[in-house]
Amino acid sequence: MYETYDREILQLVEPTRLASAINPRLGIVGGGQLAKMTALAGLQLGCDVVVLERNNYSPAANLASHSLVGDWDQPEALLRLASQVDVVTLENEFVEAGSLRTLEEAGYPLYPTARSIALVQDKWVQKQTLDAAGLPVPSFARVASVAEVEQAGSEWGWPLLLKARRNAYDGKGNATVRSAAEAAGAWQKLGGDRGRELYVEQFCDFTAELAVIVTRGRDGASACYPVVETVQRDHICHVVRAPAPVPAEVAARAADVAQRAVAAVGAVGSFGVEMFLTRAGEIVINELAPRVHNSGHYTIEACLCSQFENHVRAVLGWPLGATAMVAPAAVMINLLGTAKAPGHPHGLERALAVPGAHIHIYGKAMSGAGRKMGHVTALGTTLEEAFATAQRAASLIHFGNPKP
Repeated sequence: MYETYDREILQLVEPTRLASAINPRLGIVGGGQLAKMTALAGLQLGCDVVVLERNNYSPAANLASHSLVGDWDQPEALLRLASQVDVVTLENEFVEAGSLRTLEEAGYPLYPTARSIALVQDKWVQKQTLDAAGLPVPSFARVASVAEVEQAGSEWGWPLLLKARRNAYDGKGNATVRSAAEAAGAWQKLGGDRGRELYVEQFCDFTAELAVIVTRGRDGASACYPVVETVQRDHICHVVRAPAPVPAEVAARAADVAQRAVAAVGAVGSFGVEMFLTRAGEIVINELAPRVHNSGHYTIEACLCSQFENHVRAVLGWPLGATAMVAPAAVMINLLGTAKAPGHPHGLERALAVPGAHIHIYGKAMSGAGRKMGHVTALGTTLEEAFATAQRAASLIHFGNPKP
């Protein structure tokens, strides 16, 4: 499964740490908003943070004790990061598992492990792994041609989902195919005609999309956050409601499935588990994310210990924190870009005047259509109350040219 690298690469960096003798040093591969919020949690616990990114500027760079620029798929860059820290973790699942394996072969601690990343980053392998563990997943199949997509549709019925096996997020790399006539267009759109590996999933007739953050420690201890409902538009999460407005029995089943799923891939750290609640009342896994997750941003204000702090605790081998909510309800709303423009938030001053609104601006240099630029969280005695506060603040902020 892993690419074999020349042993000479492992000699490029000696396994010595260039940090102080006092603070644990956390290395994060990737410097986006997830790294930024993880770094904030680490700094709160007295950690030094080193970030590896592909460019000089990133949201997490100004928080890091040291920022490295390099291609995270190259073992040399990863080894340079690992030599300066106590443990390496990731803010995304796109780093090649074979490159990560090089760190482990050199004796550097890496969490989640290269094996966990390999089992999750290829969504076809992910589905196989979950299915083999007896977990509920949609029917799925590899496809190597348009004809095989059409065959799956004739067997399962239309619509069905055509998906890229690698590097797909926020709907990028997915296509809903509603009939045989749409198969060829979807195949071309996702790059099947250019050799990109694709697979199909049976369409899931759901009434709600649910998500759970589960943090697992090095020792296998597990901390499960409340089950939340996510509201998607154009395959991008817009709203997260915590706790999900579902019966307690449904929430308990969803939490159980999520914990079993992360155990099946040997998780260490905070993992996001996305699920469907079907019209028949069944829980079906959509996909796993081997990292802190957008559906858990509400935990910063709404839980005793956030998903980010628990991730830091887990990868450093520290005890996990409590996940209980501090208010009856919380709602998070994502702040999305609408077009390519400088990343300055317009209307922030007015939004800050909304009582009870917790505003997070990620500090990205450029916005883009559908790009996550920040989020707003509000607590309340009910979901309706929390949503009203969060929506009031979120509606005042936009990214792009100032409104007249």
